Amino acid sequence: MLEFHSSDFEVTLGVTTYLCGLAVGAVLSAPLGEVYGRKVVLVVGMFMFIVFLIPCNFTTAISQILVLRFLGAMAGSVSIANSPGILVDVVPDESRALAYSIWSIGPLNGPVFGAVIGGFVTQYLGWRWTNWLILIFSGFSFAMLCCIKETYPPVILRRQANELRLKTGDLRWWSRHEQNIPLREVLRVTLSRPLKMTFHEPIIIFFNVYIGLIYGILYLCFVAYPYVFQEIRGWTLGLSGLAFLGIGLGGLLTIVAEPLIKRMIRSHKPDPGTGSPPPECMMSIVCIASVLIPTGQLLFSWTCLPTQIHWVWPILAGVPIGAGNIAVFIYATTYLANTYELYAASALASNTVVRSVIGGVLPLIGSGLYQRLGANWASSLLGFLQMAIIPIPFAFYWYGGRIRKRSSLIASIQEEKMRNALLHGSGGLLRTDEC
Repeated sequence: MLEFHSSDFEVTLGVTTYLCGLAVGAVLSAPLGEVYGRKVVLVVGMFMFIVFLIPCNFTTAISQILVLRFLGAMAGSVSIANSPGILVDVVPDESRALAYSIWSIGPLNGPVFGAVIGGFVTQYLGWRWTNWLILIFSGFSFAMLCCIKETYPPVILRRQANELRLKTGDLRWWSRHEQNIPLREVLRVTLSRPLKMTFHEPIIIFFNVYIGLIYGILYLCFVAYPYVFQEIRGWTLGLSGLAFLGIGLGGLLTIVAEPLIKRMIRSHKPDPGTGSPPPECMMSIVCIASVLIPTGQLLFSWTCLPTQIHWVWPILAGVPIGAGNIAVFIYATTYLANTYELYAASALASNTVVRSVIGGVLPLIGSGLYQRLGANWASSLLGFLQMAIIPIPFAFYWYGGRIRKRSSLIASIQEEKMRNALLHGSGGLLRTDEC
């Protein structure tokens, strides 16, 4: 702020532009992963993220940082948009929640621990060193991504069919995922799919609103915590970052509790058609989380001030906030992935877009909100909003099965699964004379 003579609003725009970049990137990267494969999109995206990150260390104006953060977020969104799809590809249904729990440590607890580390790095080394650290970690990530294999079944089958044609010279080998459709048309369909799902799928619509508001209010904490602990309680930049540890601890507790949560999910009556618990069993956990989040928010509201109240109480209030947020993220995401399966990446891309836009816009009003209402009532207002949306997960817990049965897209996905099962004996590959 001092180096570029920037206002609080301009600094907060750094969060907004980054999250909006994630939204735009998710629209492109998830569908492209369903056309070209997960790996190539991940590798190219991470490489471009590094390219945009390097000049951030040499910027001379806040506007340059905002543009580079937007472009870097667009490129870096590949990991958030495509990773859930990879888990759907390689992890069986019964272990998927655990896989999401482990994966979610990064996107959810990353900002928390980033605030802790970044606070001390900025205080003692300067803000540019935070970019250098991110660049180093990104280099390791890029190297690991280059070593992974493709996971998306349709792309794997297309490649196997092509290899058989080249190896045997028999042009009759084909994969049912190979279609004589122009690439332009394929891209048009895949790129428009998340947008169509956003406006035509009731499940997507309601969960986009719910998760978006939960996510946006979480990002408001990055405005509220510095205001409370730095401006009012007088903590240093480094120490104020430690206030986020309560949220991080809550998130880790949810992950550690996964075996108990798994037993709760399995206790539900299995679906007669599949023999496994229905996707709505995930909603039982989201229902609990929907109560935890406003509880923590309201506890923070009335313990953050006055300063005579010990600082440990508002930090402990972050525990149910973090536990509830990561539970919503994991189990609502798992619900969407299990529901839309083959198009899980597109469904989650739709959610990422709405979630990121709301998460980017809400912090812009955060500073003014806390200045006008004060920390107590501003935080209470957010808690009341979280209470108002509690009925959404409960509605899907009770009626989600009926809603799924009315979706034509979900019906087409089930038909696709049945066709794939018929082809399973041949590994998904056939010759034209075997059709």
